[in-house]
Amino acid sequence: MNVIVFFAVLAFSLQMRNSLEQRRRVLFLGRYLRRYQIESLMQSLVDGYLRAMGEQDMDRRQSIWSMLTQTEAQLYEQFQSLLTDLEDANPRGLRASTLPLSLPLVTRWLPGATFNLREVLVVHGDGIARMLNNTAGLAERDRSYCMVAELLLMQHSCHWFCKSRWIASARMLARHKTSHDQLLEAVSAPTRSAYRKIMGI
Repeated sequence: MNVIVFFAVLAFSLQMRNSLEQRRRVLFLGRYLRRYQIESLMQSLVDGYLRAMGEQDMDRRQSIWSMLTQTEAQLYEQFQSLLTDLEDANPRGLRASTLPLSLPLVTRWLPGATFNLREVLVVHGDGIARMLNNTAGLAERDRSYCMVAELLLMQHSCHWFCKSRWIASARMLARHKTSHDQLLEAVSAPTRSAYRKIMGI
């Protein structure tokens, strides 16, 4: 009986520790993100892309694309400011587990199974810039599709940092009907390669 009680207390303690670590990461990232309108700008872009692609009148469609260019530039500028802010963050606070499920004390005892949030956000920033400048010469429809994938993968990374890879993927599937693997296939090749290296997948 004492053994059962011991393991029950141990499991409860680990769960409490894990919840505290997750809450700390949520508060940590939220403290930086609240200065910006990155999420609302993302939503404006996604809605705008859908509106542009559904517009039959070519002049109106071009007008929408032109307006979206300003929103893209604003989003990129704010994202770069976020990266600058994170340069001064405590490196320990930027680390989270690369394991599918969140486990307590992983950053301390298994540093090799962790990633640095700022490093992966730099990869996402490069991907956004790539789509913004359209270095691959994609058609607007293809460019916007890839831009959405870059943005959603960035959002997935933030959720992964705050909670876990499994929870981030579940949220992405529930909210956008898109799996993590689908996002990886849709982003640009440089983003995919750099992302896989940092996240260990």
